[in-house]
Amino acid sequence: MANFFKKLFGKSESNTVESNTVESPKNALVAVATGDLIPLSEVPDPVFAGKMAGDGAAIMVKGDTVVAPADGELSLVFKTKHAFAMTLENGLELLVHIGVDTVSLNGEGFEQLVEAGTKVKAGTPIIKIDRDFILGKGLSLATPVLVTNVDAAKSITAVETGSVVAGKDIVVNYEV
Repeated sequence: MANFFKKLFGKSESNTVESNTVESPKNALVAVATGDLIPLSEVPDPVFAGKMAGDGAAIMVKGDTVVAPADGELSLVFKTKHAFAMTLENGLELLVHIGVDTVSLNGEGFEQLVEAGTKVKAGTPIIKIDRDFILGKGLSLATPVLVTNVDAAKSITAVETGSVVAGKDIVVNYEV
């Protein structure tokens, strides 16, 4: 699955976004949202719970902004804005999927803040959500943060409990 997103969606011109970001911790992913950590196995979707899309952590989102989990290139923002992918310099490919079954909203309740192809720092705001709207539709805001090319990592260790702050707290440690 190496370079999965670049192969699937093509390489795009890179830009760089500067914002109130944190220094990306070495070999770690930070929380993409403020909320409570849950084990992937508790995400109410069998693809994520069964680690079929990758391995990592999940956050029950309590805030309204979803940020980059690490320094890297924003490879893709789904047209429905409910998910985005990143490629890190070390070759790891990440997927952040905001909520469960949120693709059904066709982008309503999501505002994209950064264009695909942009180099971002950990903590850069990527998507703003209308939390009340999404929850009002009866959808879960369980948000997986996944390493999709797990074969590129020697180990992936998720933090599965506790409250986290977007862009600050470590949710996944890995070794490449």
